[in-house]
Amino acid sequence: MNLSKLGLDDVDVALMSLLQKDGRLSNAKLAEQVALSETPCWRRLKRLEADGYIEGYQAVLSRKKLGYGVLAFVQVGFGSHIGDAPLRFEEQVQAIPEVLSCHNLTGECDYLLQVVAEDLEAFGVFVRDVLRELPGVSSIRSSLSLREVKMSGRLPVGRG
Repeated sequence: MNLSKLGLDDVDVALMSLLQKDGRLSNAKLAEQVALSETPCWRRLKRLEADGYIEGYQAVLSRKKLGYGVLAFVQVGFGSHIGDAPLRFEEQVQAIPEVLSCHNLTGECDYLLQVVAEDLEAFGVFVRDVLRELPGVSSIRSSLSLREVKMSGRLPVGRG
C-alpha cells in the first residue's frame, strides 16, 4: 500500500513501524531513531494518534503462561437474520473476555470467533453455557489450534 496517498511520509511510516515493534519506546528514543528532535517527533505522534492511525498501545501477554492452553476458531451460524438477533449477538460478544476476535463473514458461517480457554473441558463448558445462549445462534463448529505458527497484530507499514 502506498501510504503517501494517505498523507503519510517516510518519518510517519518509520514511527509507526518502530512503535509496532516496541510500543514502550520513549519519545527521545523514537526521535533519535528517525533523526528528529523530540518536539517535532512528539507532535507527529500526537497527529498520528489524533488522525486515528495509532489507535492505542498495549502489552502483548503470553496466552500459555497465563494458563490458556486452548485456542479455538469457532464458526457461528444463524438460523434467521430477521430482527435484531445479529445486533444483539454482536453487542453481547463484545463483553465476553474469552472471545479475542469476532468477524462477520461471507460464506458458510455468519461469524468467526477466536476463543481462548484453559483446557478442553473449560472450552466445552464455554460453548455450552455461553456461546449456545447467545441470540440467534443455530450452529457452532469449532476448530482447535494444534500449534500457533504465527501470531501478530502488526500491519505491513513501510512496504512500497
